[in-house]
Amino acid sequence: MEDQTLFIEKVKASYNPKGAYIYLGAGILDGNILSEAKVNLALKMMNRHGLITGATGTGKTRTLQLIAEQLSDAGVPVFMLDVKGDLSGLAVEGQTNQALIDRGDAVGVPFVPASFPIELFSLTGNKGTTMRIKVSDVGPILLSRILELNDTQTGVLAAIFKYAQDHNMPLVDFNDVKKLLSYLADGPGSEEIKDDYGKISTSSSGTILRKIVAIEQQGVAHIFGEKEFDIEDLFQKVDGRGVISLLNISDVQDQPVLFSTFLLSILAQLFKNLPEVGDLDKPKLVFFFDEAHLLFKDASKAFLTQVEQIVRLIRSKGIGVFFCTQSPTDIPESVLAQLGNRVQHALRAFTPNDAENLRKTVKTYPKSDFYAIDQILTSLGTGQALITVLNDKGIPTEVVSTHLVPARAVMGPADATTYDQLVKQSDLYLKYQQREENRSAAEIVDERMKVANDQQIQQDREKEEAKLAKSSSRRQTPLEAAQKTATTTLAREGVKLLGKLASGLLTAFFKKK
Repeated sequence: MEDQTLFIEKVKASYNPKGAYIYLGAGILDGNILSEAKVNLALKMMNRHGLITGATGTGKTRTLQLIAEQLSDAGVPVFMLDVKGDLSGLAVEGQTNQALIDRGDAVGVPFVPASFPIELFSLTGNKGTTMRIKVSDVGPILLSRILELNDTQTGVLAAIFKYAQDHNMPLVDFNDVKKLLSYLADGPGSEEIKDDYGKISTSSSGTILRKIVAIEQQGVAHIFGEKEFDIEDLFQKVDGRGVISLLNISDVQDQPVLFSTFLLSILAQLFKNLPEVGDLDKPKLVFFFDEAHLLFKDASKAFLTQVEQIVRLIRSKGIGVFFCTQSPTDIPESVLAQLGNRVQHALRAFTPNDAENLRKTVKTYPKSDFYAIDQILTSLGTGQALITVLNDKGIPTEVVSTHLVPARAVMGPADATTYDQLVKQSDLYLKYQQREENRSAAEIVDERMKVANDQQIQQDREKEEAKLAKSSSRRQTPLEAAQKTATTTLAREGVKLLGKLASGLLTAFFKKK
C-alpha cells in the first residue's frame, strides 16, 4: 500500500500539466490498475514529437486511434496513414460492450461511444479522394529515394531540377522529367548545359528513364500531377472539432518506398510553406507516420539528413510528428533523439535479434524506481504500454506502465456503403477528382524541339541551295555553249584562213623573184 501511495504521488506530480491535455490511461503497479495515477500528455508538448512502438498485435493502431479522437475533440486536426483501411471506423460510433465498459471503469473514464469527422484520401483514387503532388515539390532527393537511384544518378536528377527551376520549366509529372532528361542528355540541350550544369552521360540518363518506366508500369505514377493537393486542406475543423484525415494505402501496400516517401513530401511541404509560430498552447496539426521503418530502410545519407532537418525544425511551425513502428531501433538515432513522447507497447524476445533490440530499447528509458524495464516491456498486455512524455518544462516524466483508455469509435473499418458515402459526399472529392493538364516542362521541351528541328531544316535547305548555286555557276546554258562552240570554230577556221593567206602571199612573193 505504501508503494502504491508513493507511485500515485509520483505519477500525479509528473503527469499533471497546466492547460489542455490528452488522457492516455491509468498507471499499473504490481498488476493493479490505479485509476488515481492518471497519465496525461499536455497538448502544448505534442509538437515535441513522439514515438509509438510495439510488436504486431499489441494495440499500436488503437493507441493511434484514441490519441486522434482526443486531438479531434480538442480542435486539433490529424493526418494519419491508414495501412489496412481499418481506421475508417472513426466516422462511426463504437458499439458498447462489457469489455469496453470494464476498461473505461478501470481507468476512471466511463465509456461513451462517439464518432468523429474524417476525410478519406487515396494515392490511387480508388479508396478515397485522390492525393496528388507535383514532381517539383517532391524534390530530387525524395524522388531519387522513390526511384532507388545511386549518388551519381541523384546528382543528375538534381541538375535537371536546377535547370528546370532556372528556366521556368514546371516539373509536374514523370512525363516532364522524361522529356527534359532526354532533351538535356541527347537533344539540343546537351551542349547548353555543359558549362553550367555538367554533361549528362548516356548511361545515367538511361538508368533514370528505365527506373521511371518501371514505376509507371506499376500503375502508381499518376500520384504526380495536378490538381495538386493543397496542404491547407489538412487543417479543417467541423463544429470546432479537428478533422482526422486518413490516407488509405491498402491498395498500394506493395509500394512501401513510394507511399512512405510521399508522406515525407507532404511533411516537407508543411515545413516549407507554413509560417513560424513558436510554442503554441496546442499544435496546429499532428502528423502520424505509421510503418515508419519503411521510410528509413536502406535510405541514403542525403535522405536521412533531410528527414532529420524536417523533424527538428517543423516543431516551430506548430506541427507535431509521431512515428509508429515495431521497435525504436527502426528509427535512426539522429531522429529518435528528437522524439520526446514515448508510448511503448510490448516487445517480444523470441530471437537473438529481438533480445538485442530489447536491450537497446531499455537503454532509451529513464531509470524507474518501480519497474525493471526489461521485464515490464515483455509482460505488457494488449492495450497496455510503457509511457514517458515531456512535462511542461520539457523534462521526461516518470516511466509508467499504463492501462490505456478505450477508443470510442468503431475499432475497425466502416462498412462499404458508409465508406463510399464518406468519400462521395466530401467537398474535397469534387475538388480533386479531375486531373488537370497545364503547360509544363514537357510542352516547353516539345516547343523547343520543334524550333530546333525547324532551324535544322532551314539550315539544311540553305546548304542545299548554296550547293546547287555553286554547281549551277560551273555549268553553261545551251546558248552559251553554242556561242562558245561558234567562237571556237570561227577561231579555228580563222587560223586556217590566215594560214592559207600567208602561204599564198609567200608563194606569190617568191614567184616574182
